[in-house]
Amino acid sequence: MGKIVTKMAKTYVNKGVEIELPAAYDELEEASLQAIEETIAPYPKTQRMFALLVADPEVRANWDMADYIAVTKLNFNDHGEVHAKVTAASAVKMLSLLVEAGIAPDVVTSGAGDLDDAFLVVLTGALLHDIGNQVHRIHHAHWGVYLALPILGRMLPQIYPEVEKQVELRGFILHAIHCHGFDPPPLTIEAALVAVADGTDMTKGRGRLAFDLGNINIHTVSALSIDKVFIARGTERPIAITIQMSNSAGVFQVQETLAEKVLGGPLRDYISVVATTLPEDVPTDARIVHSISL
Repeated sequence: MGKIVTKMAKTYVNKGVEIELPAAYDELEEASLQAIEETIAPYPKTQRMFALLVADPEVRANWDMADYIAVTKLNFNDHGEVHAKVTAASAVKMLSLLVEAGIAPDVVTSGAGDLDDAFLVVLTGALLHDIGNQVHRIHHAHWGVYLALPILGRMLPQIYPEVEKQVELRGFILHAIHCHGFDPPPLTIEAALVAVADGTDMTKGRGRLAFDLGNINIHTVSALSIDKVFIARGTERPIAITIQMSNSAGVFQVQETLAEKVLGGPLRDYISVVATTLPEDVPTDARIVHSISL
């Protein structure tokens, strides 16, 4: 019996749960990592937290399991590591634009910390916001709070020696995780940034996987209609989100995924959203679905 068990143990080596993602995801991840590193360069505490999170085996396992349930069991698009990094890149980019415009985040105005602490809260909330999907998509934000607690319990003391500061910043992070789906709506600028950034990750590169798995509906068709999403400094408002669509079906993605998160939260006065169908001089859209049999 002992030899059989030993042989089986050698045969079934646990290599970890991995989901095969399209090649485009590698480009998304690389661009996101570069954007994050450039944005948080002035903030040493945020840099330290970023290094801890991306290298941590518990965090990586949470990403893998969230993706496993979302992709292989529910036929959703990516909700794992790549999505987390894309969301984080967008979130810290938008925070930097707010700071440039003289708008202070809640971590600063409440007295909980400085700008470095605010960037750490936004980055951490974005990277961990979807890990609750491993329990189930239903109430995933609720489960994400529980799963994030031990991670934050290990990492925050490595950056903040004061227990009071650890707990207060943890509260901001947990609020961002719990409210990223707008159920309930976020109440802080940091949480709203995570929610809106989550909504901006809707390009066809990310939507391709669910569509190829056979999940053909208005959500996936709409996602495949989004070519690019740009976040830049606005003219009338600090943040301008520009969305380029190849098919007007992308309007559904913009309205359902992004508009509510912009209009219904603390960032409604700070963000403008413009969606256009390209090329503008062509009278017809690019066809995505040729026929559907029900």
